[in-house]
Amino acid sequence: MSTIGTPATPGAIRTPGTLTTSGTMTTPLKGAVEDLPLPAIGEPIIEVRNLSKRYGRNIVHQHLNLDIRRGEIVTIVGGSGSGKTTLVRQILGLERPTSGTIKMFGEDISTIEPERARLMRTRTGMLFQHGALFSSLSVFDNVAQPVRELGKVPADLLRDIVMLKLEMVGLPCKHASKPPAALSGGMVKRVGLARAIVLEPELLFLDEPTAGLDPRSSDEVVELISTLHRALGLTVVLITHDLDAMVALSTRVAVIAERKVLVAAPVEEAACVDDPFIREYFLGMRGRRALQALPPERRAKLPPAALAPASVGARPC
Repeated sequence: MSTIGTPATPGAIRTPGTLTTSGTMTTPLKGAVEDLPLPAIGEPIIEVRNLSKRYGRNIVHQHLNLDIRRGEIVTIVGGSGSGKTTLVRQILGLERPTSGTIKMFGEDISTIEPERARLMRTRTGMLFQHGALFSSLSVFDNVAQPVRELGKVPADLLRDIVMLKLEMVGLPCKHASKPPAALSGGMVKRVGLARAIVLEPELLFLDEPTAGLDPRSSDEVVELISTLHRALGLTVVLITHDLDAMVALSTRVAVIAERKVLVAAPVEEAACVDDPFIREYFLGMRGRRALQALPPERRAKLPPAALAPASVGARPC
């Protein structure tokens, strides 16, 4: 695992499976990792303390606190305009907080030196909501871009890195020469994921990874995220309105309302918090339908209202 001073080597693979001389996997990634345990939960790698963010008179966050530990998948949920994406942008250093501190890998991102900040960025990956692929570049060149930004890489090695990452996300290499406009929505998400993991990051941010997808494609992306989490030992920060994806993936759910994190806990515990927004979000018909897909041992911890049939209105806890 890399440190700030020694970023992960591009193309260095930490996944099981047999590699051919060309760098492609001969064993499907899902099958290669399905018997592996989930990543162990470790020390905090993101620490947000007393964060406030305002735009003029508009206060988005006020005294917000959140820890994200190594190996977790933490889903950030909240109503529209609650500041989910704004929080992630501040964690990534794209915006500055009005006050408060954010530490990533133990470093205060507001005071870190530029060179160390650049190295830190190689330890993170980002999948943007609509893929954010460069329309003028091929699939290959989109995935290769972060590697090229690090400096000159031999063409053969660059090809091996890109093709391996495309195979890891389940995209046949025959699509490498295509422009993004020739891809389906699900394929665009896969290319975005391949680009996000091309530098072998430790920390992966996903902004609405299933938005705009049909149910089958959405399920496939959820399964792919779960597989990559297990295969690469990733820590994942997920923003989503997809309740099924939240329930399927989350180690913990961080609920933003009233300008702060109301609760950051496993979804079955978060659903028990007595708060108007949480009752509306988790105990409505869609929320109950998603929660009832939890395994029996976790479903047993839900409040009684969450177990009401999803086709009828919920009674208060």
